[in-house]
Amino acid sequence: MRHGSGYRKLNRTHEHRKALFANMAGSLIEHEQIKTTLPKAKELRPIIEKLITLAKRGDLHARRQAGAQLKQDQYVERLFAILGPRYKERQGGYVRVLKAGFRYGDMAPMAIIEFVDRDVNAKGAGDKARVLAEDNFES
Repeated sequence: MRHGSGYRKLNRTHEHRKALFANMAGSLIEHEQIKTTLPKAKELRPIIEKLITLAKRGDLHARRQAGAQLKQDQYVERLFAILGPRYKERQGGYVRVLKAGFRYGDMAPMAIIEFVDRDVNAKGAGDKARVLAEDNFES
C-alpha cells in the first residue's frame, strides 16, 4: 500500500526539483511573497520552515547547512540577518499558502506563499535596486 509516502515529483528529475526549490526559496526570502502553482507552494512550505529554524539557531553549522540548500550567499545573509531574529519567539508556522484562483493559460491552481509577519516593502525591492544599480553603472 502506498499511504502517502514521499513527496510530489512535479514531473521533474531529482536534480531539477532540488534546483527549483532552491530558486523558489531564494525568491521567497528576497521578496517575502511569491506567486506559484499550488502544489509547488505546498512542497516549498516545509523547506522554508526548516530554513527559518536553522536561521533561528544562528550558529556556523546552521549557516553552512542553509548555504548548501540555498546556493546563494545573499539569500543566506538575509535569512540569518533579518528573518531569523524576526521569528525568534515564534514556535513554527512561519509561512502561509493562500489560494489565488487559476492560471489563464492552462487552468493550473495558483497560490501565493508568503511569510506570516512579512515586510510589505520587501516585495520587488531587490529588483528595483538592481535596475538602479544598472542605470548608475551605464552613466
